[in-house]
This record gives sequence, C-alpha cells and structure tokens, in this order.
Amino acid sequence: MTTVEEALKGIESRLPNPAKLVPELGQVSGALAAVAGNGSVPRTTIGLVQLRVGQIFGSTYLVLLHSGNLREAGEAEERIAAVASWQDSPHFTDSERVALALAEAVFTPNPGGQRVPDALYTEASIHYDDKALATLIMAIGQVAFYVPLAVIGQPVPGVPFPVQWR
Repeated sequence: MTTVEEALKGIESRLPNPAKLVPELGQVSGALAAVAGNGSVPRTTIGLVQLRVGQIFGSTYLVLLHSGNLREAGEAEERIAAVASWQDSPHFTDSERVALALAEAVFTPNPGGQRVPDALYTEASIHYDDKALATLIMAIGQVAFYVPLAVIGQPVPGVPFPVQWR
C-alpha cells in the first residue's frame, strides 16, 4: 500500500512558492487572516465556509487544507463530511447554514436573479450583527483570494500554503 507521502513524491505544483515570488502576498494574506480571525464569527463557521468554497471550485488542495484545519480544531468528522450536502444535514446551526448559503450564493451563478437575494441577506443579518456580517463577507473573500492560486498554480495537496509551496 502506498502512503500519501510516497504518492506525492516527485509531484510539484505548477507555480513555485508565490510568497517568495511576490513577498507582498504575505502581508495581504496576513491582513485577510486577521480580519477573518477578529473573533466576531466563530472560527469553526469560517472553516466550514472555507471548506465549502474549496468544494465548489473543485480544488482538492483547498478541500484537504480546510478539512485538515477543521480536524485540528477538533471538529467532528460527521460535520466535515456533511459540508458538501449541508442543506439536508442536521449537523449545522442556523447561523452556520446561512454562512454556507452566503458562500454558495456568491460562487454559484444564478442566471435569473441576484447572486445574494435580499431574503438571504436579511436572514444573515438576523444571525450576525454588522461587524460579524462584514467579517463573514471578508472571510468568504479571503478564501476566494486563494482560489486562483490553488486552481491555476495547483499546489501539491498536503504541502502547507503558500510559504511551503514548492
């Protein structure tokens, strides 16, 4: 049987470590992380949203990264696995559901209407005060910031991002 480390041996990302190529990336990344981690939204909720965005974009790298982060934070395997089908899962609170719905609305085309309908925004504002809602919106933006690097650069799953990226 092959271990993950053996399977990844010799595999390289398309793009060398972007933080070495563009040092300012570390500053931007750090600032985004500070916004998302300001404490107004539970870290678990942000992690669930990040995982869902990775799933929406079909990025194995982001899915493994955010699943691992949730595990390290003590999140239950049932909840991590259920993120892909959160709409019909009993594992999430109402506030987590609205956060996941916001992320999906932003990244899922809606040809006939608004990406984020007024009803969804109103629901979110019931669960989150203005600071928390702004934080959640920026956390969704934070993971979107990494999507092009993950999808285009194809970092190797299991290799920390972005500092250790090849």
